[in-house]
Amino acid sequence: MEIIVVHNPPKERLEEMGVFGWPVWSKEPSEFPWTYDAAETCYFLEGRVVVTPDGGEPVEVGAGDLVTFPRGMRCTWQVVEPVRKHYTFA
Repeated sequence: MEIIVVHNPPKERLEEMGVFGWPVWSKEPSEFPWTYDAAETCYFLEGRVVVTPDGGEPVEVGAGDLVTFPRGMRCTWQVVEPVRKHYTFA
């Protein structure tokens, strides 16, 4: 199960995907377990997080990153800096 990260994707790609019409989620610094019941694609507007898949290596993502998390992945989120992101589930 791989987390796919695209750093600083072109604005045109984000507009084609409809990213700016997706809901926004925000979270203060914290740490919590998470399981993806569906694949999630999100675009980070602010902040920085470290996501560690169960049995895997930590992945750091943050402002300007377009990220896809696979369905079925279990992980721990560590919100290092307050986060705001657009998100959608597939």
